[in-house]
Amino acid sequence: MTEETLFSKIIRREIPADIVYQDERVTAFRDINPQAPTHILIVPNKPIPTVNDVGEEDEADLGHLFVVAARLAQEEGIAENGYRLIVNCNRHGGQIVFHLHMHLLGGRPMGRMVSQPK
Repeated sequence: MTEETLFSKIIRREIPADIVYQDERVTAFRDINPQAPTHILIVPNKPIPTVNDVGEEDEADLGHLFVVAARLAQEEGIAENGYRLIVNCNRHGGQIVFHLHMHLLGGRPMGRMVSQPK
């Protein structure tokens, strides 16, 4: 059984969040600690802990994350200039909440993807 997460409670609207989109497959809400003018988390409603836990049965739902991301980027006015989509996996990848999610970031130049080692 998958562990209960903060995101599961947001999906069920048991705790408040600034939800900008929700359907039967995904929920999207504004990050409470935004790293860019637009920072939205897009979460599959089915709890999947990490990318390592994705199965073939998840393909349609995870593809839908990208469809929703493109729609939200248009609605947020960041599609033309560009935006970044990030999915972290496990602790070394920067994942904090173990419910797979995509970050939609934009509204400013995002810079390099990964900084060079010194």
